[in-house]
Amino acid sequence: MDHLPQVSPPRVTVPPAPITAWWLGRTAYRDAWNLQHRLVAARATGAIGDQLLLLEHYPVLTLGRHSDPRHVLATPAELAARGIELIETERGGEVTYHGPGQLTAYAIVRLADRKLLVRPLVRALEVALARTCATFGVQAGPREGFPGCWCQNGTRKIGAVGVRIERGVSYHGIALNVTVRLVDFELIDACGMPGVESTSIARELGKPAEPTTDSVARSAAEFARAFAGALETPLTGILPPAADPGVARADLEALLVEPTAVAPGAH
Repeated sequence: MDHLPQVSPPRVTVPPAPITAWWLGRTAYRDAWNLQHRLVAARATGAIGDQLLLLEHYPVLTLGRHSDPRHVLATPAELAARGIELIETERGGEVTYHGPGQLTAYAIVRLADRKLLVRPLVRALEVALARTCATFGVQAGPREGFPGCWCQNGTRKIGAVGVRIERGVSYHGIALNVTVRLVDFELIDACGMPGVESTSIARELGKPAEPTTDSVARSAAEFARAFAGALETPLTGILPPAADPGVARADLEALLVEPTAVAPGAH
């Protein structure tokens, strides 16, 4: 009897799970910080999938867990007079300013599910920052040894990166200067580097502008697409200009209560 050739079973390729983007508009820092903790807890148990929060903050300074408070140049009285809170956080990185005209994106990602280590995640965030800048006609990229996104051969910083991993899940993320008031960066030694020059998309284009949430919303949509592309994963959710921040927040709260009840729109 002739022997039949050995036939290997077909390989089944499981497509990567999507990351869902949420445009939340202008949000108080402590509110978004609390929301991240709740999402991280749900993601760690597998109750929800990976999430990407896209928003803009009211003026605030945040310190990374190992940052030096001496890099805050303003006195407590000066900060109080300007209504700017100083908050110590658990993320990596140095002191950072957040405010109107700046995109902040928080990546809630369970690393093991994507076979990711921390450095490749940071690299994906940096790539997404650079691609977002390029979409608007600004050349930017990483600087060796200094996380973030830089212009003019690493002489001007346009984007910051700082993440935290708990129970295998990332949170915190990036800040990208779009139309932010650059004078506010005089309150700090950005990145803990005295003399570092901060810049923005508006400045690099030679079009100084007042901070607007609309400009942040446009950059949020581009960043979400770029980050999903850097992770080589599908993107779901509703992006600006179609996104409604109030509806998005309500849907997020519903997701945390009943994870299977919310099915955000696909792109």
